[in-house]
Amino acid sequence: MKLNNEGLLEKAAWESAGYHVPAYDREVLTANTKQKPEWIHFGAGNIFRAYQANLMQQLMEEGISETGLIVAEGFDYEIIEKMYRPHDDYSILVTLKSNGEVEKTVIGSIVESLILDSENEAEFTRLKEIFAAPSLQMASFTITEKGYSLVDGRGEMLAAVKQDMEAGPERPGSYLGKVCALVYERYQHDKLPLALVSMDNCSHNGDKLKAAVLAFAEAWTKAGKAEAGFLDYVKDGARLSFPWSMIDKITPRPDPKVEAILEADRIAGLEKAVTSKNTWVAPFVNAEECQYLVIEDAFPNGRPALEKTGVIFTARETVDKVEKMKVCTCLNPLHTTLAVFGCLLGYELISEEMKNPALKRLVERIGYQEGLPVVVNPGILSPEKFIDEVLGLRIPNPFMPDTPQRIATDTSQKLPIRFGETIKAYEASDNLSVDTLEGIPFVFAGWLRYLMGVDDQGNVFTPSPDPLLETLMPAFSDVKLGEPCDVQTVLAPILKRADIFGVDLTQSVLGEKVTALFTEMIQGPGAVAALLEKNF
Repeated sequence: MKLNNEGLLEKAAWESAGYHVPAYDREVLTANTKQKPEWIHFGAGNIFRAYQANLMQQLMEEGISETGLIVAEGFDYEIIEKMYRPHDDYSILVTLKSNGEVEKTVIGSIVESLILDSENEAEFTRLKEIFAAPSLQMASFTITEKGYSLVDGRGEMLAAVKQDMEAGPERPGSYLGKVCALVYERYQHDKLPLALVSMDNCSHNGDKLKAAVLAFAEAWTKAGKAEAGFLDYVKDGARLSFPWSMIDKITPRPDPKVEAILEADRIAGLEKAVTSKNTWVAPFVNAEECQYLVIEDAFPNGRPALEKTGVIFTARETVDKVEKMKVCTCLNPLHTTLAVFGCLLGYELISEEMKNPALKRLVERIGYQEGLPVVVNPGILSPEKFIDEVLGLRIPNPFMPDTPQRIATDTSQKLPIRFGETIKAYEASDNLSVDTLEGIPFVFAGWLRYLMGVDDQGNVFTPSPDPLLETLMPAFSDVKLGEPCDVQTVLAPILKRADIFGVDLTQSVLGEKVTALFTEMIQGPGAVAALLEKNF
């Protein structure tokens, strides 16, 4: 069986192999989309294929939507060239459930794939046609948080961005420059309304997108490269909106075990591709069953009825609360905890860590006992049930190939939000005391122990990428397992850093706790595991 238009004519063969295949007339929906596009998405990666495309498929199958999805890729054109078009824009969604079930779905909701390249006349002209269509309701984005940045790590404007701002919207080369050129095209067609919706996993994502579009609009209008009214258009929320959203779904790289399942079903052409930009793509996407998408309901030209698929539309303030609930309490701190100790204790899968009773008790304490008393409750989701799902279904899922090493990336940037906000809430409370916190200081001590670059067995390992590694790791160069050490002198300068921990730990008992715990963790090989067992 082949994953393309011709191959899917063998509908019975696919269904007998356990696949759900599209139940709509794709040709009709494709024609409708070409004439009256409603939704275009930028970013052709796995999260889009596993989530947004599946949501749209549900609307199409239920007859709620008479159009399909258009996808555009503006960074790695090979994703479109090597994976989308050879398969006629079809993909296979493999949902890996915690109970061991594997759900296989052929996704056909993407009816047009385009390359966002201003040098490609045909492709860019088609994109302009889409943005000029009065029917277009939403342009959504999954381009990663870095995709919205106009500056490099040193705070200097990216060369491509600078060039685009100076040259105007005719032939932009940067990702956001190309997007803004399309927005300008829409402005020139009667200032048509549109929602630009970031669905990337970052706080206040709509503001990040708006800031980028606004920067281009200001530069172009100031230089006379765009009509003066364009800036007013971008600022007018009744015309152009930038809703906030919170998205939560894990879609790891294509897994060889999943590929083997599909091969056993005799699916042809499953070869993965690694693009020249090191993007891993395959005709299939493996993903967890749990998913959340909460969006600020600000759509000046209408929107798809995604609430019928479980998407929650709400006020901006509620989106913010959901984000804080997830990031500060119910998911991200638990992930970081497991990442740190997974690296120290030699785990290669996050799911395996939940089989360690002490580690399980540690994350339960951080989530339920230390986090829930100060959680930001959004009202639309239960924080306790969210943690139940995270610890009961999501993290223990043995079919999700997520590693502690991946999650440990940039830990220094994550600690102030994932743990520091909880500490601040305790400090501000009349009823709670930081003296009662045991799990959070244990994680801090574990992370400092991690910065030695030596695991619990005394073996050297390479810490995951982190912008502060070069600054912090030298402080531990003289710290050796089982040897005397002035821990106070080593740790005090780091514990003071509120930019890392969210607060100055030396100003409370937490600093003393972290120091004492770290001291025990360096007593010798196996000390971390022993202390974990002793305390939890």
